[in-house]
Amino acid sequence: MPLDVILLVLFGALLHATWNAIVKAGSDKSLDAALISAGGAVSALPFLAFLPLPQSAAWPFIGASAILQFAYFQLVAAAYRAGDIGLVYPLMRGCAPLLVAATSGVVLREHLSGAALAGIITISAGVLTLALEARRSSGHAVAFSIANAFVIASYTYVDGIGARLSGNAVSYTLWMSLLPPILLFAWASSQRGSLTVLHHVRRNWWRGLIGGAGSIASYGLALWAMTKAPVATVAALRETSILFALVLSVAIFKEKAGIWRYLAGVVIAIGVLVLKLA
Repeated sequence: MPLDVILLVLFGALLHATWNAIVKAGSDKSLDAALISAGGAVSALPFLAFLPLPQSAAWPFIGASAILQFAYFQLVAAAYRAGDIGLVYPLMRGCAPLLVAATSGVVLREHLSGAALAGIITISAGVLTLALEARRSSGHAVAFSIANAFVIASYTYVDGIGARLSGNAVSYTLWMSLLPPILLFAWASSQRGSLTVLHHVRRNWWRGLIGGAGSIASYGLALWAMTKAPVATVAALRETSILFALVLSVAIFKEKAGIWRYLAGVVIAIGVLVLKLA
């Protein structure tokens, strides 16, 4: 895996951890998740006129991705309401690359080397180790997290294929970002009422813009990397975002880091090194 691809995916992982921290810090996780999605769409709009349209073969994947992204944001909010982030985030982000690695040979005909597979398993093991740090567990939190891992694996495939068919991974990413916030806010308005949604947007719009810009940039870098390297490898490397999330949790949220967090950090770093040497 080329060094420039690794560095850009790692930068995208940092952006991913940052927007998750914004959601975590918010008082209403469902509406904050919708704001992040909307912020990504607003950030994308100015660039659409300067990019070619995705190839026609990519549009069904853009539609499918929008539905999966809607499900993803809903499950993120539900899982964070039900359980500790120390359990939820590792389960979601750790299981997804394992699912992709286990099935990419059948779905994409991508056959990974033994070293690449070892790196993927190592990174996933490090991320899952963080679940041992959770102070309490919840059956609902585990169920939501595992369900979202399948959603993450699904949109990883959909977008990995769609970006390759589009002819331009950046254009695909920006167009893909437009529909999910419409679905999320329509759902929120139907469940919570338009006035509640508008009041939250008026008070927190800046959080959506900052987080949304980071979200779309993070995912765009991942999709670009998927055009240069195997999807399963990129998906696993992207989960190093948990390391940045750990740093943010200690530095900003003043959370105490136990031995499992540090052990997981070492394991993830070893996995990244294995991927580089694969």
